[in-house]
Amino acid sequence: MPEKNSPGDAVDRAQMVKQKYEGELLAYPGVVGVGVGLRSRGGALGEEICIVVMVREKRPASALPPDELLPTTLDGIPVDVQETGVLRAHR
Repeated sequence: MPEKNSPGDAVDRAQMVKQKYEGELLAYPGVVGVGVGLRSRGGALGEEICIVVMVREKRPASALPPDELLPTTLDGIPVDVQETGVLRAHR
């Protein structure tokens, strides 16, 4: 039997929240993808499960109009904005 509040539970919950909000997040200017992963700080991955919002170019919150600010949490799950540039499919 899995341990209560195991990492797998956190990933499952983050996946459900991601699915719930994915369409809304993709509608923000510059957002190119949404996933579930580990929070990144200073280029290093941590251990905290989060919703990863991938953007073409990461800008400081102070440079964005209020209606373009991404949420910092969704249903209690942290949101991590990560710069990826433009995503392209490869053959």
